[in-house]
Amino acid sequence: MDIIEFANKQKDFLSFLEVEKNVSIHTLRAYQADLNQFVTFWKKLLEKEKTKTLNVSSKFLSLEDLMRRYILSLFYKKLSKASLARKLSCFRSFVMFLRSMGYKLSFNFKSPKLDKKLPVTFSVDEIFYLLDSVKDDVLPTKYPLRDRAIFELFYATGMRCSELVNVQITNIDLDSKQIKVLGKGKKERIVLFGDKAKNIMQKYFGQERMQLLKGQDSEYLFLNYLGNKLTTRSVQRMFEMFRHFLKIEKRLTPHKVRHSFATHLLNQGVDLRVVQELLGHENISTTEIYTHISSAELAKMCDEKHPMNKMKNIDMPDYKK
Repeated sequence: MDIIEFANKQKDFLSFLEVEKNVSIHTLRAYQADLNQFVTFWKKLLEKEKTKTLNVSSKFLSLEDLMRRYILSLFYKKLSKASLARKLSCFRSFVMFLRSMGYKLSFNFKSPKLDKKLPVTFSVDEIFYLLDSVKDDVLPTKYPLRDRAIFELFYATGMRCSELVNVQITNIDLDSKQIKVLGKGKKERIVLFGDKAKNIMQKYFGQERMQLLKGQDSEYLFLNYLGNKLTTRSVQRMFEMFRHFLKIEKRLTPHKVRHSFATHLLNQGVDLRVVQELLGHENISTTEIYTHISSAELAKMCDEKHPMNKMKNIDMPDYKK
């Protein structure tokens, strides 16, 4: 397979991922970038041949050998384990795609074992303080109802940022307090919210959303000042605005609110399978990380509250006397 044929198969592979596998736009972009980087590596080998600085001609190297050289070069670049694992996953999927088309290829690289990091969460008190104690008139925004409704919905539903900005009016059932969400892999699920989120959404509908529309029409729930759909970056900036009201150093992001949503539900005794469904996780193992947070919080509480750990150096009586 030469570099031109590879580029054609790359296009077919990306179309397959988008149409047949329904992968997220983020995965699609990442895989496209990974394969483009490999093509760049391949072109550099061809350039070295022209200057006769390469001992072995890449024209006589198989695609497997080229991929093996590229992967080895990534190890020397000291990429993070997560980045390397994703690139290996990309090539593994691409090789499987080529096999289905009759190409005889093997790919024997194993992904590095990723370090499991506990998600950063905020306490119930911190979330409630921002939602209840920080008043609209002190928020540095022209649309406090919109921004507060976004925060309320994130904490009420545990949605991803990309899911929230794509919520349409027709996806919302205010009476039953449900929203139909299009998640990763274009999979639909239902998320729930309470009366508090419902009330702020109704205020936003009746006031600020009408202003943002400027007499036009839009299918999306949350709009920017031009009447267009909000971007994920705009939502992230809103959370940076809210964070300034907390006297802490850690960043407040939509995803950390999602982590907090899951952790607080589990701490209240909600079944793990229910949390998995609400979050839209395909595998229960992804959701199980939040049980580790709950266990860590429990251990911390025991360490702080257990009477044995409060004991200081006490002179014990000498019973031999």
